[in-house]
Amino acid sequence: MRLDSNQLKQHLTQTLSPLYVLLGDEPLAQSECLDAIRHAARKAGTDERTSFTVERNFNWQQIQQFSQALSLFSSKRILEIHIPNGKPGMDGARALSELAANLIPDTTIIIVLPSLEREAKNSAWFGNLQSVSTLIELKEIAPNQLSQWLAARFKAQNQSTDATTLAFIAHQVEGNLLAAHQEVQKLGLLYPAGEISAEAVRESVLNVSRYDAFQLGEAALAGDAARTSRILQGLQDEGENAVAVMNPLIWVLRPLVRIKQAEARGENVTNAMINARIYGDRQNLVKRALGRLSLRQLEAALQKLCDIDRTAKGVLQGDAWLELSRLCFGLAKVSGR
Repeated sequence: MRLDSNQLKQHLTQTLSPLYVLLGDEPLAQSECLDAIRHAARKAGTDERTSFTVERNFNWQQIQQFSQALSLFSSKRILEIHIPNGKPGMDGARALSELAANLIPDTTIIIVLPSLEREAKNSAWFGNLQSVSTLIELKEIAPNQLSQWLAARFKAQNQSTDATTLAFIAHQVEGNLLAAHQEVQKLGLLYPAGEISAEAVRESVLNVSRYDAFQLGEAALAGDAARTSRILQGLQDEGENAVAVMNPLIWVLRPLVRIKQAEARGENVTNAMINARIYGDRQNLVKRALGRLSLRQLEAALQKLCDIDRTAKGVLQGDAWLELSRLCFGLAKVSGR
Protein backbone atom coordinates (compact mmCIF):
# COMPACT_ATOMS: atom_id res chain seq x y z
CA MET A 1 0.00 0.00 0.00
CA ARG A 2 1.28 3.47 -0.89
CA LEU A 3 0.07 6.57 0.96
CA ASP A 4 0.88 10.27 1.08
CA SER A 5 1.93 11.50 4.50
CA ASN A 6 -1.35 13.42 4.91
CA GLN A 7 -3.29 10.14 4.53
CA LEU A 8 -1.46 8.35 7.33
CA LYS A 9 -3.56 9.52 10.29
CA GLN A 10 -6.78 8.33 8.66
CA HIS A 11 -5.10 5.00 7.86
CA LEU A 12 -3.98 4.58 11.49
CA THR A 13 -7.53 5.05 12.79
CA GLN A 14 -8.45 1.87 10.89
CA THR A 15 -5.42 -0.40 11.15
CA LEU A 16 -1.77 -0.71 12.19
CA SER A 17 0.44 -2.31 9.56
CA PRO A 18 3.30 -4.62 10.60
CA LEU A 19 5.75 -2.77 8.33
CA TYR A 20 5.99 0.90 7.37
CA VAL A 21 8.53 2.44 4.98
CA LEU A 22 8.95 6.21 5.21
CA LEU A 23 10.47 7.45 1.95
CA GLY A 24 11.64 11.03 1.40
CA ASP A 25 13.72 13.94 2.65
CA GLU A 26 11.09 16.23 4.19
CA PRO A 27 12.04 16.43 7.91
CA LEU A 28 8.69 17.69 9.23
CA ALA A 29 6.70 15.00 7.42
CA GLN A 30 9.16 12.35 8.63
CA SER A 31 8.92 13.51 12.24
CA GLU A 32 5.11 13.71 12.20
CA CYS A 33 4.72 10.29 10.53
CA LEU A 34 7.06 8.67 13.04
CA ASP A 35 5.15 10.24 15.93
CA ALA A 36 1.80 9.15 14.49
CA ILE A 37 2.89 5.53 14.03
CA ARG A 38 4.48 5.41 17.49
CA HIS A 39 1.33 6.86 19.04
CA ALA A 40 -0.90 4.33 17.26
CA ALA A 41 1.40 1.49 18.33
CA ARG A 42 1.30 2.65 21.96
CA LYS A 43 -2.52 2.76 21.84
CA ALA A 44 -2.38 -0.84 20.59
CA GLY A 45 -0.40 -1.86 23.68
CA THR A 46 3.22 -1.32 22.62
CA ASP A 47 5.57 -0.18 25.36
CA GLU A 48 9.03 -1.03 24.00
CA ARG A 49 10.84 0.72 21.14
CA THR A 50 14.24 -0.18 19.65
CA SER A 51 15.93 2.05 17.09
CA PHE A 52 18.93 1.35 14.85
CA THR A 53 20.71 3.90 12.66
CA VAL A 54 22.61 2.34 9.77
CA GLU A 55 26.06 3.89 9.49
CA ARG A 56 29.39 2.66 8.17
CA ASN A 57 30.24 -0.84 9.45
CA PHE A 58 26.75 -1.33 10.86
CA ASN A 59 26.26 -4.90 12.04
CA TRP A 60 23.10 -6.15 10.34
CA GLN A 61 23.07 -9.25 12.55
CA GLN A 62 21.57 -6.98 15.21
CA ILE A 63 18.28 -7.13 13.28
CA GLN A 64 18.24 -10.92 13.39
CA GLN A 65 19.20 -10.88 17.08
CA PHE A 66 16.31 -8.50 17.76
CA SER A 67 13.85 -10.77 15.97
CA GLN A 68 14.99 -13.78 18.02
CA ALA A 69 15.07 -12.00 21.39
CA LEU A 70 12.11 -11.95 23.71
CA SER A 71 10.74 -8.64 24.89
CA LEU A 72 11.58 -7.86 28.50
CA PHE A 73 8.86 -5.32 29.11
CA SER A 74 6.08 -5.72 26.58
CA SER A 75 4.38 -8.30 24.40
CA LYS A 76 4.40 -5.79 21.54
CA ARG A 77 7.39 -3.84 20.22
CA ILE A 78 8.45 -1.16 17.72
CA LEU A 79 11.59 -1.65 15.63
CA GLU A 80 12.90 1.41 13.78
CA ILE A 81 15.66 1.16 11.18
CA HIS A 82 17.00 4.50 9.93
CA ILE A 83 19.12 4.36 6.75
CA PRO A 84 20.17 8.02 6.18
CA ASN A 85 22.04 7.44 2.90
CA GLY A 86 19.53 4.95 1.47
CA LYS A 87 22.31 2.43 0.78
CA PRO A 88 22.10 -0.67 2.97
CA GLY A 89 24.92 -2.47 1.14
CA MET A 90 24.94 -6.18 0.30
CA ASP A 91 24.50 -7.38 3.89
CA GLY A 92 21.75 -4.85 4.47
CA ALA A 93 19.97 -5.76 1.25
CA ARG A 94 19.87 -9.40 2.35
CA ALA A 95 18.75 -8.48 5.86
CA LEU A 96 15.96 -6.21 4.61
CA SER A 97 14.75 -8.80 2.12
CA GLU A 98 14.75 -11.42 4.89
CA LEU A 99 12.85 -9.03 7.14
CA ALA A 100 10.23 -8.46 4.43
CA ALA A 101 9.85 -12.21 3.92
CA ASN A 102 9.63 -12.95 7.66
CA LEU A 103 7.95 -10.09 9.51
CA ILE A 104 8.55 -10.17 13.25
CA PRO A 105 5.44 -11.18 15.22
CA ASP A 106 3.92 -8.57 17.56
CA THR A 107 6.31 -5.92 16.17
CA THR A 108 5.62 -2.74 14.25
CA ILE A 109 8.60 -2.19 11.95
CA ILE A 110 9.41 1.28 10.62
CA ILE A 111 12.14 1.69 8.00
CA VAL A 112 13.16 5.30 7.32
CA LEU A 113 14.77 6.06 3.95
CA PRO A 114 15.69 9.25 2.07
CA SER A 115 14.59 9.87 -1.51
CA LEU A 116 16.11 7.06 -3.55
CA GLU A 117 17.79 7.07 -6.92
CA ARG A 118 16.18 5.08 -9.72
CA GLU A 119 18.68 2.24 -9.29
CA ALA A 120 17.80 1.80 -5.61
CA LYS A 121 14.06 1.94 -6.33
CA ASN A 122 14.51 -0.87 -8.85
CA SER A 123 16.58 -2.98 -6.45
CA ALA A 124 15.37 -6.32 -5.15
CA TRP A 125 15.53 -5.31 -1.48
CA PHE A 126 13.37 -2.22 -2.02
CA GLY A 127 10.93 -4.17 -4.16
CA ASN A 128 10.62 -6.78 -1.42
CA LEU A 129 9.95 -4.11 1.20
CA GLN A 130 7.46 -2.31 -1.02
CA SER A 131 5.48 -5.49 -1.72
CA VAL A 132 4.62 -6.12 1.93
CA SER A 133 4.76 -2.64 3.51
CA THR A 134 2.68 0.46 3.86
CA LEU A 135 4.91 2.96 2.06
CA ILE A 136 4.55 6.61 3.06
CA GLU A 137 5.89 9.19 0.60
CA LEU A 138 7.30 12.23 2.40
CA LYS A 139 6.77 14.86 -0.28
CA GLU A 140 7.85 18.47 -0.05
CA ILE A 141 5.15 21.11 -0.36
CA ALA A 142 5.47 23.05 -3.62
CA PRO A 143 5.63 26.86 -3.26
CA ASN A 144 2.25 27.30 -4.94
CA GLN A 145 0.64 24.87 -2.46
CA LEU A 146 2.14 26.31 0.72
CA SER A 147 -0.70 28.80 1.39
CA GLN A 148 -3.27 26.00 1.22
CA TRP A 149 -1.11 23.85 3.51
CA LEU A 150 -0.86 26.72 6.02
CA ALA A 151 -4.63 27.25 5.93
CA ALA A 152 -5.18 23.58 6.78
CA ARG A 153 -2.75 23.85 9.70
CA PHE A 154 -4.55 26.91 11.05
CA LYS A 155 -7.89 25.15 10.68
CA ALA A 156 -6.60 22.20 12.71
CA GLN A 157 -6.03 24.57 15.65
CA ASN A 158 -9.34 26.40 15.11
CA GLN A 159 -7.77 29.52 13.65
CA SER A 160 -7.80 31.25 10.28
CA THR A 161 -6.49 34.28 8.45
CA ASP A 162 -7.06 35.88 5.08
CA ALA A 163 -5.48 34.77 1.79
CA THR A 164 -3.11 37.74 1.61
CA THR A 165 -1.73 36.97 5.06
CA LEU A 166 -1.34 33.29 4.18
CA ALA A 167 0.68 34.35 1.14
CA PHE A 168 2.81 36.60 3.37
CA ILE A 169 3.61 33.71 5.74
CA ALA A 170 4.35 31.41 2.78
CA HIS A 171 6.78 33.97 1.40
CA GLN A 172 8.55 34.29 4.76
CA VAL A 173 9.04 30.58 5.36
CA GLU A 174 9.45 29.30 1.79
CA GLY A 175 11.80 26.33 1.62
CA ASN A 176 11.52 25.59 5.35
CA LEU A 177 8.42 23.55 6.15
CA LEU A 178 9.53 22.88 9.71
CA ALA A 179 9.76 26.63 10.36
CA ALA A 180 6.33 27.11 8.79
CA HIS A 181 4.89 24.55 11.20
CA GLN A 182 6.58 26.25 14.14
CA GLU A 183 5.22 29.66 13.13
CA VAL A 184 1.66 28.29 12.95
CA GLN A 185 2.09 26.66 16.36
CA LYS A 186 3.45 29.91 17.79
CA LEU A 187 0.42 31.84 16.54
CA GLY A 188 -1.78 29.18 18.11
CA LEU A 189 -0.18 29.87 21.48
CA LEU A 190 -0.24 33.66 21.14
CA TYR A 191 -3.81 34.13 19.92
CA PRO A 192 -7.19 32.53 20.70
CA ALA A 193 -9.31 30.54 18.27
CA GLY A 194 -10.83 32.48 15.40
CA GLU A 195 -9.58 34.96 12.83
CA ILE A 196 -6.01 36.26 13.24
CA SER A 197 -5.42 39.73 11.83
CA ALA A 198 -2.73 40.50 9.28
CA GLU A 199 -1.11 42.92 11.73
CA ALA A 200 -0.83 40.26 14.40
CA VAL A 201 0.77 37.81 11.98
CA ARG A 202 3.29 40.35 10.70
CA GLU A 203 4.34 41.17 14.24
CA SER A 204 4.89 37.51 15.05
CA VAL A 205 6.26 35.81 11.96
CA LEU A 206 10.00 35.93 11.36
CA ASN A 207 11.70 35.61 8.00
CA VAL A 208 12.99 32.04 8.25
CA SER A 209 13.19 31.13 4.58
CA ARG A 210 15.75 28.46 3.84
CA TYR A 211 16.99 28.35 0.29
CA ASP A 212 19.55 26.25 -1.53
CA ALA A 213 21.26 26.48 -4.89
CA PHE A 214 19.21 23.64 -6.38
CA GLN A 215 16.03 25.63 -5.69
CA LEU A 216 17.72 28.57 -7.42
CA GLY A 217 18.45 26.44 -10.48
CA GLU A 218 14.87 25.13 -10.59
CA ALA A 219 13.43 28.64 -10.33
CA ALA A 220 15.65 29.88 -13.17
CA LEU A 221 14.76 26.88 -15.36
CA ALA A 222 11.06 27.38 -14.64
CA GLY A 223 11.32 30.99 -15.84
CA ASP A 224 10.15 32.32 -12.46
CA ALA A 225 12.10 35.59 -12.30
CA ALA A 226 10.50 36.78 -9.06
CA ARG A 227 11.33 33.59 -7.17
CA THR A 228 14.82 33.51 -8.70
CA SER A 229 15.48 37.02 -7.41
CA ARG A 230 14.07 36.13 -3.98
CA ILE A 231 16.21 32.99 -3.61
CA LEU A 232 19.33 34.84 -4.75
CA GLN A 233 18.72 37.51 -2.12
CA GLY A 234 18.00 34.86 0.51
CA LEU A 235 21.22 32.96 -0.24
CA GLN A 236 23.23 36.17 -0.10
CA ASP A 237 21.62 37.22 3.17
CA GLU A 238 22.39 33.80 4.65
CA GLY A 239 26.06 34.37 3.83
CA GLU A 240 26.42 31.62 1.24
CA ASN A 241 29.68 31.58 -0.69
CA ALA A 242 29.28 32.26 -4.42
CA VAL A 243 31.26 29.11 -5.31
CA ALA A 244 29.02 26.97 -3.10
CA VAL A 245 26.00 28.29 -5.01
CA MET A 246 27.64 28.10 -8.41
CA ASN A 247 28.67 24.41 -8.32
CA PRO A 248 25.11 23.03 -7.91
CA LEU A 249 24.04 25.32 -10.76
CA ILE A 250 26.63 23.64 -12.96
CA TRP A 251 25.18 20.24 -12.01
CA VAL A 252 21.72 21.53 -12.96
CA LEU A 253 22.79 22.97 -16.33
CA ARG A 254 25.17 20.28 -17.60
CA PRO A 255 22.45 17.64 -18.15
CA LEU A 256 20.39 20.20 -20.08
CA VAL A 257 23.28 20.83 -22.44
CA ARG A 258 23.65 17.08 -23.07
CA ILE A 259 19.91 16.69 -23.67
CA LYS A 260 19.83 19.70 -25.98
CA GLN A 261 22.75 18.28 -27.96
CA ALA A 262 20.93 14.95 -28.24
CA GLU A 263 17.81 16.79 -29.42
CA ALA A 264 19.89 18.58 -32.07
CA ARG A 265 21.12 15.18 -33.32
CA GLY A 266 17.51 14.06 -33.72
CA GLU A 267 17.50 11.71 -30.73
CA ASN A 268 14.48 11.06 -28.52
CA VAL A 269 14.34 13.71 -25.78
CA THR A 270 12.74 11.40 -23.19
CA ASN A 271 15.50 8.82 -23.67
CA ALA A 272 18.08 11.59 -23.42
CA MET A 273 16.58 12.72 -20.10
CA ILE A 274 16.68 9.17 -18.73
CA ASN A 275 20.31 8.86 -19.79
CA ALA A 276 20.97 12.14 -17.95
CA ARG A 277 19.28 10.65 -14.83
CA ILE A 278 16.30 13.01 -14.93
CA TYR A 279 13.10 11.29 -13.89
CA GLY A 280 9.53 11.90 -12.75
CA ASP A 281 8.22 15.43 -12.26
CA ARG A 282 11.65 16.88 -12.98
CA GLN A 283 11.24 15.82 -16.62
CA ASN A 284 8.37 18.31 -16.98
CA LEU A 285 10.54 21.12 -15.61
CA VAL A 286 13.37 20.22 -17.98
CA LYS A 287 11.04 20.04 -20.99
CA ARG A 288 9.74 23.54 -20.25
CA ALA A 289 13.29 24.82 -19.88
CA LEU A 290 14.35 23.20 -23.15
CA GLY A 291 11.43 24.94 -24.84
CA ARG A 292 12.65 28.34 -23.61
CA LEU A 293 16.43 28.04 -23.80
CA SER A 294 18.57 27.36 -26.83
CA LEU A 295 21.72 25.21 -26.90
CA ARG A 296 23.77 28.36 -27.43
CA GLN A 297 22.28 30.00 -24.35
CA LEU A 298 22.86 26.94 -22.18
CA GLU A 299 26.47 26.54 -23.34
CA ALA A 300 27.08 30.26 -22.77
CA ALA A 301 25.61 29.95 -19.25
CA LEU A 302 28.00 27.10 -18.43
CA GLN A 303 30.95 29.11 -19.72
CA LYS A 304 29.81 32.11 -17.68
CA LEU A 305 29.71 29.96 -14.55
CA CYS A 306 33.32 28.96 -15.20
CA ASP A 307 34.24 32.65 -15.43
CA ILE A 308 32.33 33.37 -12.20
CA ASP A 309 34.28 30.59 -10.51
CA ARG A 310 37.54 32.25 -11.51
CA THR A 311 36.21 35.60 -10.30
CA ALA A 312 35.20 34.15 -6.93
CA LYS A 313 38.71 32.70 -6.55
CA GLY A 314 40.39 35.99 -7.41
CA VAL A 315 41.75 34.95 -10.82
CA LEU A 316 39.51 37.47 -12.58
CA GLN A 317 38.43 40.87 -11.33
CA GLY A 318 34.78 41.53 -10.56
CA ASP A 319 31.92 40.75 -8.19
CA ALA A 320 31.07 37.04 -8.33
CA TRP A 321 27.68 37.47 -6.66
CA LEU A 322 26.69 40.26 -9.04
CA GLU A 323 27.62 38.18 -12.07
CA LEU A 324 25.84 35.13 -10.64
CA SER A 325 22.69 37.18 -10.06
CA ARG A 326 22.77 38.56 -13.60
CA LEU A 327 23.17 35.09 -15.06
CA CYS A 328 20.35 33.46 -13.08
CA PHE A 329 17.99 36.37 -13.60
CA GLY A 330 18.84 36.38 -17.32
CA LEU A 331 18.05 32.64 -17.63
CA ALA A 332 14.73 33.13 -15.83
CA LYS A 333 13.77 36.09 -18.05
CA VAL A 334 14.30 34.31 -21.39
CA SER A 335 10.90 34.03 -23.04
CA GLY A 336 9.66 30.98 -24.94
CA ARG A 337 10.98 30.57 -28.42
